[in-house]
Parts: sequence; structure tokens; C-alpha cells
Amino acid sequence: MSYIEFDKNDLVNIPFSKKKEIVRCSRTGAFATTTLLGLNTRKYHGLFILPQENVDGERHILVSSLNESIIIDDMEFHLGTHQYRGGIIDPKGNKYLQKFVTEIIPVYHYRVGKFNFTKELLFSDSEERLIIKYTIKDNFDSAQIQFRPLLAFRQIHQLTHHNDHANTNFETVENGVGYCMYEHYSHIYLQSSEPINYQHNPSWYYDFEYEEELNRGYEGHEDLLNMGSINVPITQKELYFSIGTKPIDPQEIAKIFEQELAVHRSRSSFQLCLQNAAEQFIIERNGKMQIIAGYPWFGRWGRDTFISVAGLTLSTVNKPELCKRIIDDMLSEMKDGLFPNIGSGDAAAYNSVDAPLWFFRALQHYASYTHSEKKIWKEYGPVMRQILNAYRYGSLYNIRMLDNGLIYAGCDGVALTWMDAVVDGKPVTPRSGCAVEINGLWYNAIQFSLEMARLAKDHDFVIEWENIAKSFPDTFKATFWSKEIGYLADYVDGDYKNFQVRPNMMIAVSLPYVPISEKIRQLVLRKTCEELLTEKGIRTLSPNDPEYKGHYSGNQKERDMAYHQGCCWPWLLAPFCDGMLAVYGKQAIPFLEKIYYKFDSCMKDYGISTICEITDGDPPYKPNGCVSQAWSVAALLYLKWKVMCC
Repeated sequence: MSYIEFDKNDLVNIPFSKKKEIVRCSRTGAFATTTLLGLNTRKYHGLFILPQENVDGERHILVSSLNESIIIDDMEFHLGTHQYRGGIIDPKGNKYLQKFVTEIIPVYHYRVGKFNFTKELLFSDSEERLIIKYTIKDNFDSAQIQFRPLLAFRQIHQLTHHNDHANTNFETVENGVGYCMYEHYSHIYLQSSEPINYQHNPSWYYDFEYEEELNRGYEGHEDLLNMGSINVPITQKELYFSIGTKPIDPQEIAKIFEQELAVHRSRSSFQLCLQNAAEQFIIERNGKMQIIAGYPWFGRWGRDTFISVAGLTLSTVNKPELCKRIIDDMLSEMKDGLFPNIGSGDAAAYNSVDAPLWFFRALQHYASYTHSEKKIWKEYGPVMRQILNAYRYGSLYNIRMLDNGLIYAGCDGVALTWMDAVVDGKPVTPRSGCAVEINGLWYNAIQFSLEMARLAKDHDFVIEWENIAKSFPDTFKATFWSKEIGYLADYVDGDYKNFQVRPNMMIAVSLPYVPISEKIRQLVLRKTCEELLTEKGIRTLSPNDPEYKGHYSGNQKERDMAYHQGCCWPWLLAPFCDGMLAVYGKQAIPFLEKIYYKFDSCMKDYGISTICEITDGDPPYKPNGCVSQAWSVAALLYLKWKVMCC
């Protein structure tokens, strides 16, 4: 039996299998995502999704599904599975499924009548192309596959409906057709390895229903356009079908499929699944190497990039050059000492107080891994100095250093830390003031910069900053520590000190340079283990707090109210691992290994062969949020790496 395998009993059970989702990506930013059945339950689901630079730079779903039927010896079997308004599912092509495995790529095993065949899905690494291979296992007199592609041509966050603006013309290419529904969009070309018979008959299919969107409080009904019927007679037992943005020589489709398959990594173990997932987040777009924060709806986020880059590129995948490229490409977009939180260019939002401080942490990882500490200041010193000065003398959103050396940040209606949910114009976790992890990261950034400057003999910088560093620990302790309560405040604003038990204090004690004693570090880690740690991550708020919400569900407002009020986040296991190893050394290894292997069960739950964004804070820790999240995957790879190296 394969490491990831579902049998017929699973696949005919629609309520079970529609909760399992698949993501497959190219390294260009294109991807496909749907449920285990191919039943689209989100507006984000689609078979061919890619960025549209000439439209808005966002990712757009061009092909929702192929809507196939197979006709063998004059018997027709509809393979698609769609849900329409009112929960009506038609057809139910899942009833023909016998097995699903994904040793390397997704492979569906079908039985229709007395015939067995497989369907394999491969997304090219190097270009925007999806290739599907059909293999009929049994002898037949005549067979053909009929495709009625359902086209969307719309942004992933939106829905499309019947309209008179769609271009219903088609273009003939060898063994296929091309379409482009709207101006400025990429053309798509659907081609077969065998000659086709095409019947052009544009018509809209109405009221597809996306159940997960309705559950999340959004509009969940859409119309999709079918341009016509692509009929492919099968003369051999194997047939290849390609979707791409450029026409291809049909004789090359099979060759490209086999070449790509040969270099794809196996998913035959938990570790290999994580490594595969890690690779899917890293794309090259417009000449820049980027990390996609999460599939299917997140784009590139500055904070997430710096937090996850070490786990995705250094850990067990050993790609320091890639790590450096990602860091350097982010530096090109720095402004006022800050990095884009979301977006790029004119659409960039620089509303993250911690992203630049996580840059220092990412650089620490890179320097340590490559043993390049003596070179860091020469190459990155000007940028490091620029960021520190921006915080010292003031930047956007009231980010500034106070006279006592602490960093203050915040203004009305803005959430600048990673706990950034805003409802009705107000942050759910209002943390304006001096946040504990921001100041921990600030101290770490100063000390790391001083270390690099000393190696480079930059005496002026050392003189300028060392007094701030020397006085900082006393100020930090006086501000955040409470001997009576026994742990650190989450944030301080004037005379107000918030002592809700959150993981941010754990982040502050996890860094290479910490402004508090080892005894306090132990107490913080103990509190984290007692009230926040679960088998699927670390809670954002203690269950003992009256504001705690143990389940993530409902409409957007209800979900945002729970997002950082109790949900578990796997990414927090990376700093937790650092803190545990720093304080307890090798004694912590069995404990951390146990945490790591608890996630093995996630490979067949929610996002197949990947790790989700969040889970409920209450048992059984139901997975939720983004199906595949970069810093979640990175944290587990990082945890494994650190345990192995300890």
C-alpha cells in the first residue's frame, strides 16, 4: 500500500472525500487545486490557475475543470463530479473510482463497466502547463474521451456569471483548440497527443455551488462557459492531454510528461511529502524568486517569507543559494526600513512591524548555515543599518524607538504584528504599544548587527549602538516581566500591561540573543507547554482566558474573531523548538521528535501531503484556514533539521 492512498470506500463517500484537497504547482506561479474527487467546493478551486500580469497581477482561474466523459465500446461514462445550487451533485463520476494514490503525482484508478483505466495529473515545473495522462488497462474495440472544458477566466477571489462580454471565438491548433474569454488574458491551448474532433457550441453552465464558500459566509454560486466538445478517439492505450498558455507539438506531450515525471520527488514518506510541499511555495515571477505564503488564496507576504525561508530552503533541502536569492529579491522592495506585508509595486502594503526584524533572523540562519559571518556586514551592513535607523528615528505607522530603547508601534485601526485580524475597522487583538516579540526581535537584530560589525571592524557602528544594547535587558525586564505573575506581558502601552497568555513571549525567548535570564526563559517555556502547546501547534491564547475561542468557523467576522484568540498555529513550533533546545539542549530532543511525528497523520487530512495554516484550539484540533501554508511546512522541516543537528 502506498504512503498516501484512498480506496473505493473513501472515494464513493462524498462527505468524506470532498474535505480532502490537493494542490499541485509549477515554479512559475501557476497551480491546480481541487478536492480528492475533482469536486470543486471553493471558488479557489480550479484545474489551471495562473497570474495575469496584464490584468491585475493576481492569480486567475482560467480552466475550472475538463468535465470529461469516456466512451468505450459505445458505453458512455461521465467522470466529472459537480455540485449545483441546492446541494445537487450531478454527475457522480466518483462512483467509478477504485483508488487514489500519489506516490509521485496524483493517480486516479477507475473502473467503468468491465474496463480499467488510470488518470495521472502532472503540473510542469518549468512552464505553465498541465498534462494529464490516461491509460486504458484492458483491450477494447473502440474508445474515446470527450472533454467539455468549463472556463472561468476570473480572479481567484471573485466569481463569474453569465455575461455577453465573453469572447466565444476559438483558434485551431494542431490536435487542439485555443480560447481567450476576455481581453488582456493569457490564451489557453487544449491539445491532445491524438487528433481530435471538435464541435464548437458555446454555452453557459449555471449555478455551480461552492459549499465551502457558503460555509464561510461568502457568495458561493457561479456560472461557467463551455465553448464546445473536444472528442479524442483513442487509438492506443495511452492518451495525453495538455493545457498550456502556448501551443505545443502534440508529438512532444508524452515526452515532456515522462521527462518531468522523472525529476519529480517521491511522496512515499512523511519527510518527502514535506520536502515536496516546500518546493511548491517557491516560485519565480517577473525575475524575482518569491515564497507564496499559502495555497489556495495567499500570495507573497513579507513576514511569512522571512519566517519560512530557512525551513523551506536550508533545513533538509540544502539550498543556501536559493535562500539568499529570496532574501535579496525582497530587499529590492524595502521602503522606509520596511518590507511589503502583502502586494508589490504600487499595490504594496508596508503594514508589518515585524517583517524587517524577521529579516535579521533569516539572515542569521543563512550566515550560520554557510559560515559566512565575516562577509555579511560587507554585503548587508548598509541594509541592516538602514532598518535599524528607521526604527530608531521613526517610520510608518508610528513605528519608533522610545527613549528607553524599546520599540513602540501602532495607530488606530491598524494591526501591525502577526496577530493582524481586523473586524469592523478594529484589530481583534489590539497590541499597539510595545509588543513583547517585537522587542525581543529588535534586541536580537541589534546584537546580531553588532556581532557582524565587530567582525568587519566597523567601530563607528559599534560605538553608535552598543550602549543601546547594553541597557536594553534591564529595560525589557522592568517593562515586561512580573515576578508575581511569573511570565512576560504580551504588550505594554503606557501604564497598561496586558498579561494574556499568548505565544508572543515564547518568540521573544527563542532567539539567539535574548534580553532576559535563563530562569525566565524556562518559566516562559513552561507556561507555553502548560497552556498553549497542543499536538498540532501552539495556541494563540490560553483556554483559561475568557476571550478564548476554541473553534474556527462561521462567517468572516466570526472566523476573524477566533483567528488569534485560541487557534493553533503550526509555524510557532519553529521558535518553540529554538527555545527548547537553547534552554534544555539534547534533553529536549525526544519531546520535540514526538511533536514532529504527530503531524504524520496530517498527510491524508485536509491538504493531501501538506500542512495547513491553523487548527482549532480544542481537540481534536480540526484543520482549517489555508490548505497548504508555507510557514507551517517550514516549521516542521526546521524542527526536524534542528533536532538532527543537535
